[in-house]
Amino acid sequence: MLRAGIVGLPNVGKSTLFNAVTRTHKAPAENYPFCTIEPNVGVVIVPDARLDKLAEMYKPKKVTPAAVEFVDIAGLVKDAHKGEGLGNKFLSHIREVDAIVQVVRCFEDPNVIHVTGKVDPISDIETITTELVFADMETLERRAQALTKKIHAHDKLADVEMALVKRVQAHLNTGKPAVTLEFKPEEQSMVKAWCLLTSKPEIFACNVAEKDLAAPDANPHVQTVRHYAETHRGTEAVVISAAIEAELVDLSVEEGKQYLESLGVKESGVGQLIRSTYHVLGLRTYLTAGEDEVRAWTIHEGFTAPQAAGVIHTDFERGFICAETVKYTDLVAAGSYAGAREKGQVRQEGRAYVVQDGDVMEFRFNVT
Repeated sequence: MLRAGIVGLPNVGKSTLFNAVTRTHKAPAENYPFCTIEPNVGVVIVPDARLDKLAEMYKPKKVTPAAVEFVDIAGLVKDAHKGEGLGNKFLSHIREVDAIVQVVRCFEDPNVIHVTGKVDPISDIETITTELVFADMETLERRAQALTKKIHAHDKLADVEMALVKRVQAHLNTGKPAVTLEFKPEEQSMVKAWCLLTSKPEIFACNVAEKDLAAPDANPHVQTVRHYAETHRGTEAVVISAAIEAELVDLSVEEGKQYLESLGVKESGVGQLIRSTYHVLGLRTYLTAGEDEVRAWTIHEGFTAPQAAGVIHTDFERGFICAETVKYTDLVAAGSYAGAREKGQVRQEGRAYVVQDGDVMEFRFNVT
């Protein structure tokens, strides 16, 4: 299961958000820096209304949604790469996640201490980016030293990798993360092997006050973060109110819906955050449906039919023959699998077929 790390400066609402996302009280959320020391981990269901509809159609014995693992990581401060605060722990924990959700404080509250003394979301973002960049520069310097020895031994591949190291170093020196640098397919494997912190996909979670949740774009901090996310990172910024989400944890689904409606809000920000994280990770969902189970299966974007089958079981991929496939929208419109087949909407796809998000699939395979 892929993991997303929730990061941010101290007292921006990380642990409160983690509790809301995972619907637990696992992470302490006190009003002082470094409340979270060891990372808390929670498995989070990816909201998907398609499962509910298929469950209505098939009446299965169980419904299994897709999931992503979230990790609440200790707050970071300036000079963390030098070991300030809990910097070394922070950097080691963040290496273990696949994507970063950076919580950014977009609310004013004199009763909640800000580590720098003022609310400035872009400064907060750049503080964390700078620390990750410095850590990556140290990683690349160590790699360059190792490559120098190989170059002296006339290793031609080392020459190629060294050129790439220098290009990434030059990019990082401008203060930009590695994820904003384009790489050729043959370079991506080398970059991946370096385990750079700034090469991980990232989204921003704008933490706003309750009064701002109904019309978040009126909040100037949210406007600033969204513009920054789009122009500087080419990524997404979602809006949440960690305080409200924490209250929803103890409410039933219906009670939570009524509470949000009373605030003029249609949907919990957590749902959007989970979906955005799933998308940023490059994940997609295909579905299987039957009387025993309706299930969402997680795959990477670009997976072929055999690769998707292998997510269920390696034998499915090894003995793959074909995949009977129908679009979710076509299946629902037809009212049943038999109805979709009568309309010619059920297709037989072969090994080269690239699975699309929302495909409802049944695999044919033979293992001798």
